[in-house]
Amino acid sequence: MSGKKRIVIVDENDEVIGYKERETLIPEQDIYRVSALWVRNKQGDILLAQRAFSKRHDPGKWGPAVAGTVEEGETYESNIRKEAEEEIGLTGYEFKKAIKTRSPGTPHNHFTQWFTLTIDEPADFFTIQEDEVADIRWFSEKELREEFDRYPEKFLKSMLKRLELFSDP
Repeated sequence: MSGKKRIVIVDENDEVIGYKERETLIPEQDIYRVSALWVRNKQGDILLAQRAFSKRHDPGKWGPAVAGTVEEGETYESNIRKEAEEEIGLTGYEFKKAIKTRSPGTPHNHFTQWFTLTIDEPADFFTIQEDEVADIRWFSEKELREEFDRYPEKFLKSMLKRLELFSDP
């Protein structure tokens, strides 16, 4: 075995149809799975992570607190627990399963199973994995919207859509 981790490939119904090494994905054809964690505190602030500047896709951009590609042998649930521990040091929390989204027609053709968590800890509570995360920070909804309007290039393109999905009514 090559030692490289293979990612789960699914069909249009999110049913597993195979596994591939990440480098062999065909974006227009292969659909894969991602798990992501949307974190808020009791004041409604949103915890975002800045992707490491060494990342191949979207380096240095702000996105959800935790996100990861589901690998062979993992479920969405086991992947989000692993990624939360690795990327920001979160262990022992129950994540609430939320909506599943699809990102077709983009270079990143995937289903994302979202999980949510409410936690009241300062940003320095979290232990970041530096090869995955450059920084972590709480944003108020207002601040996030203003920052996105002024500097959209600093954020993943999908951030406003995600904010709409998870906004308090």
